[in-house]
Amino acid sequence: MEYVSTRGGAPAVPASQAVLNGIAPDGGLYVPTEWPKMTWDWSQVGQQSYQALAKRVFAAFFEDYTDAEIQAVVDQAYGDQWQTPDIVGLHQDENLTYMELFHGPTLAFKDVALQALPFLMTTAAAKQAVNDKIVILTATSGDTGTAAMSGFGNVNQTEIIVFYPQVGVSDIQRQQMQTERADNAHVTAITGNFDDAQRAVKDLLGNPELRQELKDHRMRFSSANSINIGRLIPQMVYYLYAYSRLVKNQEIEAGQAVDVVVPTGNFGDILAAYYAKQVGLPVKTFVVASNENNVLTDFFNTGTYDRNRDFKVTSAPAMDILVSSNLERLLYFASGRNSEEIKGYMDDLQKTGTYELTASTRANLAEFKAGFADEDQIAAAIAQTYQDRHYLLDPHTAVARHVYQQMDSATQPTLLAATASPYKFPQAVLKALGQEPVGGAAGVQQLADFTKTAIPEQIQHLYQLPIRHKKIIKPNQILTTIREELF
Repeated sequence: MEYVSTRGGAPAVPASQAVLNGIAPDGGLYVPTEWPKMTWDWSQVGQQSYQALAKRVFAAFFEDYTDAEIQAVVDQAYGDQWQTPDIVGLHQDENLTYMELFHGPTLAFKDVALQALPFLMTTAAAKQAVNDKIVILTATSGDTGTAAMSGFGNVNQTEIIVFYPQVGVSDIQRQQMQTERADNAHVTAITGNFDDAQRAVKDLLGNPELRQELKDHRMRFSSANSINIGRLIPQMVYYLYAYSRLVKNQEIEAGQAVDVVVPTGNFGDILAAYYAKQVGLPVKTFVVASNENNVLTDFFNTGTYDRNRDFKVTSAPAMDILVSSNLERLLYFASGRNSEEIKGYMDDLQKTGTYELTASTRANLAEFKAGFADEDQIAAAIAQTYQDRHYLLDPHTAVARHVYQQMDSATQPTLLAATASPYKFPQAVLKALGQEPVGGAAGVQQLADFTKTAIPEQIQHLYQLPIRHKKIIKPNQILTTIREELF
């Protein structure tokens, strides 16, 4: 299997090269040239460990990695750093199954992929005989930065540079980033929003002059954002795993279709579910759940993408995004792999901030539904679920819960991605529960005391760590900052 660019202007490359590059030279995103042929005996899969299933999926999509190399990646990615040996927790609520994706080192779903990506990448470097230092350039709305640094921290042959919005991340996210201890980590706040950072990062990843400058210093760029195919493939595994466990627990019959509800901003998490369907996961409907930055809701309801709207800072910052990068990959497949069409959309988005789908491409998105939750609805979902179900949601998962309740699928078995621990957003959760939240470590303790839940081990001593990263810049200073950090 090889990988090609969604925009058609770059040569096909093996998986290891796609992982190393992060983004294709023409600015497009790498997609597989074909879907691997995979068959599923769900009763048998339900007996396998998460690690065994991850190995099978990785082997199918990263074909130029040896079995031994993939086994080593899986062993390092899914070991003692997880608070549950199952990696993913499942919480059943009638026909709804919460996939708890937050039991990793930084309490967010991005750990699932970002514990694997560093080892996929360093293995790829060895396979491609790359001796240069790999510079991981990352824009984050909060969780990617912390998870990427947890994964890449002090990994040989790497440096990681993270840019995050000064306003909009939670107290916990900011503390995690500012106290990052890895010697190879460089963390900077920007006065703009996530879209400003992501736009700059994507431009710089494809900047030929900067690439040459890095080459002169024996360095090369890659990305830990979900634009990297090495981020996306590992996220497929938890959908397949959760489905197999529903079969094992006799919640559904083997082959029975489920709905998938995902709170999304950059569209990577729900795209992974779409990829999983292409290799055999039985899915009836994909439900795209957004917050007040509801550009995706409007897109799926109208066929027109329009980022020209006010950017809103919400209690669900990982979804505070107006340009959803991974949507490009979905449109590539919906268009019948028409790279010329996709390039036209992306050119229009760059020039005017909007594009409109062709009728045929839009028709191929019929299995997607979309909805959104405003701030009051997020708070209500947290409060109602805690009161009625004795289950605590973070704001992102609450968005998905609210949108799920608006859909006509209450009797349909549904997987809902619970993407972060409520302890990553204690102030927002406490406020939703009618409390007057305080900041810092006291806010974490306040949530534990009020809800009679345990503070996750991962953050019990977080506020005792020294602040190491204090720099704040304007978005137009990102290039200068990169040069200062690296050269």
